[in-house]
Amino acid sequence: MTNADLLSSTLYLIVVTTILVTISKRLGLGSILGLLIAGVIVGPYSVGPILTKEVESVRHIAEFGVVLLLFVIGLEMQPKKLWNMRKEVFGLGSAQILFSGFFIFAYAIFYASSLEVAILIGLTFALSSTAFVMQILQEKGELYSPMGKSSFSILLMQDLAVVPLLALVPILAETGNLTDGHAMWQQILIAISLILILLAFGKYVIPGLLDYLAANQNKEAFFFSVILSVVFAAWAMEYAGLSMALGAFIMGMVLSNSKYHYQIQANVEPYKGLLMTLFFIAVGMSIDLNAMMKDPLILIQHLVVIMGIKILVLFLIMLFMGYTRSTAISVSFLLAQSGEFGFVLFGAAKALGVISDEMFVAAVTIISFSMLVTPLLVKVSEKLSIKFDNTPIEIKSAYVPQEEWNGVFIAGYGRGGRLIASMLSHANIPFIAFDIDTKRIELGQKEGRAVYYGELSDLEFLSHIGLSRANAVIVTINNHHASAKIVSHIRNISPGLKIFARSKNMKTRDSLLTHGASWVMPEASEGSLRLAEETLLGVGMLKEDVNDLLTFFRKDDYETIRKHYKGIDTDD
Repeated sequence: MTNADLLSSTLYLIVVTTILVTISKRLGLGSILGLLIAGVIVGPYSVGPILTKEVESVRHIAEFGVVLLLFVIGLEMQPKKLWNMRKEVFGLGSAQILFSGFFIFAYAIFYASSLEVAILIGLTFALSSTAFVMQILQEKGELYSPMGKSSFSILLMQDLAVVPLLALVPILAETGNLTDGHAMWQQILIAISLILILLAFGKYVIPGLLDYLAANQNKEAFFFSVILSVVFAAWAMEYAGLSMALGAFIMGMVLSNSKYHYQIQANVEPYKGLLMTLFFIAVGMSIDLNAMMKDPLILIQHLVVIMGIKILVLFLIMLFMGYTRSTAISVSFLLAQSGEFGFVLFGAAKALGVISDEMFVAAVTIISFSMLVTPLLVKVSEKLSIKFDNTPIEIKSAYVPQEEWNGVFIAGYGRGGRLIASMLSHANIPFIAFDIDTKRIELGQKEGRAVYYGELSDLEFLSHIGLSRANAVIVTINNHHASAKIVSHIRNISPGLKIFARSKNMKTRDSLLTHGASWVMPEASEGSLRLAEETLLGVGMLKEDVNDLLTFFRKDDYETIRKHYKGIDTDD
């Protein structure tokens, strides 16, 4: 291919992608649907100009975008957070795989050539697409919402299920061993050993290397060291028979407490975005419209039944486990598609003669089309989750914006929000508080206060609460990501409104200020200042001198404290 051909192909791809992503976003369907359709248009099965016939090669390269995506998510997921999610990962995740797999298996029996193939089909189609789901959650800002946490827990369990599923293919082919010749116990031992090596590498080797490079201001080597950590993690898990994305997630989680956390993320983000874009385009290129047209009704039937089973099964499981109807609807529709791992699994099955070429084409087509309709399903689920929200009606619908009202909105009615509400009451300043915890709302209403159900991180809800009549907004949410989202939305809607917030430390304080907060109190720093104040007074220092000292440390937006902590890895 000449330079002119390469430039022409690149220009063609960018023009098509730009137009379709713009239209897709304009219709409120997100960018993924636009990328998929762009892939269909430039792919080898379209009637127009073809970008390349090497779709599988492009997809393999672009899959590294999924690896980088999970690495970035791991950076935000500290080990403590993951441990707190263990019931969702092993409980909800395992139940989803087993029950969805069983009912899809029961359906596949009528079409599969054997019982073994039906088992393979059931368990493979039970998996969802990590790339699609996490990208959609990132676009919607829902990674840390109940829907986001539940979805991620299920996806993480699906990644952990990769080893037994890989082992299943050669067993079904009657080889009795894994594809690399290891027995199951050996493969498990290899996986555990490589995970331990990976943890040690991320905890001791990489941080020391980054310290050295940062001290010498070697930015280029710093970047390549970060990439080295990701590639090593992906390689180790791939060698162990696990998911590359799982390895990247583990490495990201190990580095989540690093003082270079934000710099690492900044280095990776641009490449992650580019490769994820190529991945979705490559999936679109895999969609064979000709194969669909050969027997469209039966393929549509398979698609509808498989996705319907996954939606219904997961919805019922989540209701049984105590989730709200709204969350259950959102998660079940979001995870209805089949995953990219199906390309690998069905490919291995075809290579070993477990399934025929015709079944492989049908399976890949179903997987690709299930991804294609996912953005549409998410749009439907948003409307259904609102319509069937089972939050108590007296809590959910009580708030109506008042025409003649000027006061303060409080986001969150936990301990901090409740104390602030008490102070405002004593000062005779009107306020309205919002929370999504029904117990807190009931407590506030029993106290005779204006406390209502409301998700202020929801832009549509926020647009209808009457911000134009507020004097100020106080954000007391513990979750930094939710706080940043609320502050950003409020600032976009009401550029001149005063927004006061609290944060855990100076880093999160700076983040909230960047998103548009007027003033943010770093709780750790202020707590230390109050402790020092009482200590100094207790040892006999004059009140005026103590106040002067406090003013010195608070001046210029805590600049003295910033200098004191500069270069120190701390949460204070």
